[in-house]
Amino acid sequence: MDPIHQVSSREVYRNNWMVVREDGIRRPDGSAGIYGVIDKPQYALVIPLDGDRLHLVEQYRYPLGLRRWEFPQGTAPDRADAEPLELAARELREETGLVAGKMEDLGLLDVAAGMSSQRGRVFLATDLTEGPHEREHEEQDMRTAWFTRAEFERLIRAGEITDAQSIAAYTLLLLRER
Repeated sequence: MDPIHQVSSREVYRNNWMVVREDGIRRPDGSAGIYGVIDKPQYALVIPLDGDRLHLVEQYRYPLGLRRWEFPQGTAPDRADAEPLELAARELREETGLVAGKMEDLGLLDVAAGMSSQRGRVFLATDLTEGPHEREHEEQDMRTAWFTRAEFERLIRAGEITDAQSIAAYTLLLLRER
């Protein structure tokens, strides 16, 4: 039995990437409350791995006002649903130009379960072939680079890689390798 029951819902905002809603709720003790929820479609995150090297993308993240390195990741256009493996292959090709000969599902991540319904699948991409990227207009400032695993871990420790999904995905990779 769910401890919190939705009693009402109203859409507050909508665009091609998300819906923001406010839900009226009732708690187990009978008291009323509200939840602000961001609904976004599932995403795929890809760890491109070539030997000891990881391929990352860097782009300007407007809400932070900073450029950030992270693994390629994204959703289907216009909040559409897509098969996770297909979505992962598309994001990898679009953002980096890489095509994977092998994709392995490493696990599931929740982005921010306290405010968002979005969940994502993490894939390990190997047997990589380089080609031209096919970035969306919003990704025109994106850069890509290879990093050794030691460099990647150093950047995490230095607070230069802070993307929670990328760090959690790397943890899934480390667990797989045990």
